[in-house]
Amino acid sequence: MKRFIKNSFIILFLLFLYILISAQNYSFAISSDLSQAVFRLHVIANSNSKEDQDLKLKVRDNLLNYMNNICSDCKTKAEAMKIANENKQIFQEIAEKTIKENGYNYDVKVNINNFYFPTKSYGDISLPAGYYDALRVEIGKAEGQNWWCVMFPSLCFIDISSGIVDKSGKENLEENVEDESFKIISQSENNSSIKFKFKIIEFFAQTGLFTAKN
Repeated sequence: MKRFIKNSFIILFLLFLYILISAQNYSFAISSDLSQAVFRLHVIANSNSKEDQDLKLKVRDNLLNYMNNICSDCKTKAEAMKIANENKQIFQEIAEKTIKENGYNYDVKVNINNFYFPTKSYGDISLPAGYYDALRVEIGKAEGQNWWCVMFPSLCFIDISSGIVDKSGKENLEENVEDESFKIISQSENNSSIKFKFKIIEFFAQTGLFTAKN
C-alpha cells in the first residue's frame, strides 16, 4: 500500500511537472512572438494633475503623428524600430517643443529600450503583460499616470471611448505574428479555451516566470 501511494505521488508530481513545463514553453513562445512583432509607445506624465495629464496627451498625439508619417510604409517591427532609432533626437525635439508651446518647462527623457508592460487592451486587441520594445517618454518628474499604445503595427486610437482600432494596423499585426498568437490576443476569438490560455500567459508574465525578454 505504501509503495502504491509513493508511486502515485511520483506520477502526480511528474504529471504536474509536465503540465508546468508545457505551460511555460507555450507562454514563452507566445510572449516571444508578440514581443518580436510589436513596438510600443509609453508616455509618462509629470503628475496626475489635469494640466499635466492634458499635456501628456498632446505630447502623445504629436509623437504619433510623426511616427505614423515616417513609418507609413513599414511592414515589420524591425523597420519601424530602425526608423525610430534614427529619429530619436527628433522625437526628443517634438516632445520638448510641445511642452514649451503649452507653457511648461519640464525636462523630457526619450529612451528606446525593452520594458515591462502590464496587460492592456486596444479596442478588440488585448496584449498580455510582458516585455516589449518601446519608445518611452518621461515628462518632468514622470510621477503621473502612463499612456500605453502600440506604435507598430499602429493600434493607437485617440478616442479611447470609441474602442476603434485602425483596421490596417490590425491586419499588419496579424501578418507579423503566428496564427495562434493572434487568436490569443484577438477578443473576437471569444471562447473559454482562448481566455484560459491568455490567463496562463498573464500568470507567467506577472510572476516574472519564463517570460520572453529581449
